[in-house]
Amino acid sequence: MESRVVLLSRQGCGMCERAAQQLEELAAELGFEFTVTDVDAAAAAGDPALRAEFGDRLPVVLLDGDEHSYWEVDEPRLRADLAGR
Repeated sequence: MESRVVLLSRQGCGMCERAAQQLEELAAELGFEFTVTDVDAAAAAGDPALRAEFGDRLPVVLLDGDEHSYWEVDEPRLRADLAGR
């Protein structure tokens, strides 16, 4: 089963943009599914839960639905966790 990595982000967040670029490169190298979810757009669409839970510490990396890291990509840990799946 392919692992899923979701980056919780918001528009205009420089740290989020750097994390997205890093995760895109890792996804190409390691072969995991990668998507970005804008917490503000999700809230505007009627789902405020992500923004309420994670909005004050973006970017947040979720691995298969579980919080993996925040404020930056913990690349060594992500590589190890993906290798163990």
